[in-house]
Amino acid sequence: MRWISVYPRMWFYFALMLSFVLSSTAQVSQTPSASNSNEALTDTVRQLQEQVQELRKTVQTMQSEAAQYRQETIELKQELDATRSQQTADNSSTADGSSVHLVADSDRSAQSGKDDDRKARLDEEYQLLSGKIDDQYQTKVESWSKYRVRFSGIVLFNLFSNIGTVDNIDIPSLAMYTPPGTSGGSFGASLRQSQLGFAVTGPTFAGARTSADIRFDFGGGFSGVPNGTNYGLAWLRTGTARLDWTNTSVVVGQDALFFSPNSPTSFAAQSIPTLAYAGNLWSWTPQARIEHRFALADDSTLVAQAGILDNLSGSIPSNSTYRSPDPGESSRQPAYATRLAWTKTIFGQPFVIGGGAYYGRQNYGFSRNVDGWAAMTDFNFPLHRMFALSGKFYRGKAVGGLSGGLGTSIVASGDLAQPSSMVYPVNSTGGWIQLKFQPRSTLEFNAAYGEDNPFAADLRYFPNGGVYGVYLGRNQGTIANVIYRPKSDLLFSAEYHYLKTYSIFPFDYSASQFNLIMGVLF
Repeated sequence: MRWISVYPRMWFYFALMLSFVLSSTAQVSQTPSASNSNEALTDTVRQLQEQVQELRKTVQTMQSEAAQYRQETIELKQELDATRSQQTADNSSTADGSSVHLVADSDRSAQSGKDDDRKARLDEEYQLLSGKIDDQYQTKVESWSKYRVRFSGIVLFNLFSNIGTVDNIDIPSLAMYTPPGTSGGSFGASLRQSQLGFAVTGPTFAGARTSADIRFDFGGGFSGVPNGTNYGLAWLRTGTARLDWTNTSVVVGQDALFFSPNSPTSFAAQSIPTLAYAGNLWSWTPQARIEHRFALADDSTLVAQAGILDNLSGSIPSNSTYRSPDPGESSRQPAYATRLAWTKTIFGQPFVIGGGAYYGRQNYGFSRNVDGWAAMTDFNFPLHRMFALSGKFYRGKAVGGLSGGLGTSIVASGDLAQPSSMVYPVNSTGGWIQLKFQPRSTLEFNAAYGEDNPFAADLRYFPNGGVYGVYLGRNQGTIANVIYRPKSDLLFSAEYHYLKTYSIFPFDYSASQFNLIMGVLF
């Protein structure tokens, strides 16, 4: 009787399964006897047996997950009750003066703060586990296949104000020249950085767990209608399929750069990562990679990754309907990349240091070949249980396709359609660094600085104008934000972003943005 009361939906599924089997069996029994009826009956019975086995496995999985979540919830509730009892006892002991002499006032205040933090953390974990138990009884997203599909996303609202002229008023990356007679600022709001995603866990293949996911947002441009800036067009962010063994994974699809994995923490820039074109190499690129994890100790791991990528140069498509090869794809070979990273747990956080390399040849026609490459390092250093320092640095050439060199891979002496025009690759260097302070699991403060510096000598090689009408020689970005997450599915944030952009000529431009954010995750 207890099982019936605890798992009503499970018994409903079991009754549904039983009725399905009985009805199917009845239909089979009514099949006319014919010369080939035995074969049809055998196939039908076999199919019913397979369906029963799959349903039995599903019920067993639900039972196992529910039991696990209930046990974890009970343990957390006991620990939470014990913490509350201890806190009550400490308060009573302090009130009657019986134990005041054991702890100094400053120590007692520190202990009280730790107890409050622990209580808040336990409350958060208890809510998460309770949500997981409730999730067992929710109606899942229906899929054509028998495997579970999960739908997730975030509704993200950005309210922003800019001082100065920027390239993109809601997600600025560059400060621009302010024409005379303009206000030199802007104010607006946007929902186009909201995201939608689907994830599915597939069958086991060759001993590997299979899975796939795909994710979109609405930063792909604007509709050509009145007020079209409010109707962002959906575009593909990432979509991957995975084979995961115990220590090895194979990943194919469109994903972030695996050899340049981390980005500064920000909810003001999601469609384009924050500090893009200011030292933060990024691109959502079709790729195929393999990675292997070596366990060096209980809390130490070495990860080796290698793969090939769609060879991109950062050029804009010449046609909105038909796909033409860009200079990287015209080289008739992929780009190649590798990364090696070491991870260890310190202060309850991952200590990570990694190094990567990238190579991709570009062909601009008429035997004008350019070898693009980059070497980079990334890190995350926990300084304390509340502090962490992270960042990334690179040195490369012709890496405009990775947003390096402010998106510039080459300079040219003239029209590339003319065989007499010469090309010259642009060298660049850059990176970013961030300090994170997280006093509570629900609250964090971040400050980051990044800079991208294409070599001015290379840009002056053919100083006849660039993507923005004048070659930009350096771009600096500084952000400071606070993120508050009172619940696991609710967040508030405020961010200040300052930009300083220099040209190769004696001009520079500055701009700033203040952004207020609210997000609901689901």
